[in-house]
Amino acid sequence: MIDPQASLALAEQVAGTARRLGLDIALIGAAALAVHRYTRGTEDLDLAVNVDPFTRLAALQRELTADGLQVERRMPDGDDPLGGVLVVRLLADDGDPAAVVEVVNFHNPGRVVPNPAQRAIARAQPLQGSTLRCVIVEDLVALKLYAGGLSDHADVVELLARNPDVDLAAVRVAASPFDRDGVLDALIEQAMRLQDHHR
Repeated sequence: MIDPQASLALAEQVAGTARRLGLDIALIGAAALAVHRYTRGTEDLDLAVNVDPFTRLAALQRELTADGLQVERRMPDGDDPLGGVLVVRLLADDGDPAAVVEVVNFHNPGRVVPNPAQRAIARAQPLQGSTLRCVIVEDLVALKLYAGGLSDHADVVELLARNPDVDLAAVRVAASPFDRDGVLDALIEQAMRLQDHHR
């Protein structure tokens, strides 16, 4: 069974190893949503990097494996919007995963298109009580629009509804370049209606 505290500790270990290799890394995904007041279930923690998958991501895999962790590297193809994923598992005594962290890489050399990850990682803020850094709301919206699924759109609505103090102009600046489906304004309107409903 996955232990949330063990996953957090594993994420901190992975991030520390990445930093020692000179890699910028930040918390994204459901855990980042939770930091920004929207909690939904998740089995693992996601960390973002934006590096060459054949050299620097591979180097991170080697270091984590040398630390005794189980690491699976999933490589991208030419059409993949991501540049590979490392699935890092800390195994319990019974051999089942006690903690799982996914390192999501946004740099795919075979598909050179703009993505929001580099800016999001660079602007990530320190997480109180942890060595991790977490992406800010504006960049989390951009990452969700870049992913582009219906569940990602629903996350944007909930995220903005729970953060009424966020600067919507800044959200538009960060996220509009990745709004392939032209839904950002509609999602913002839904979030505003949800805020009104909760008042």
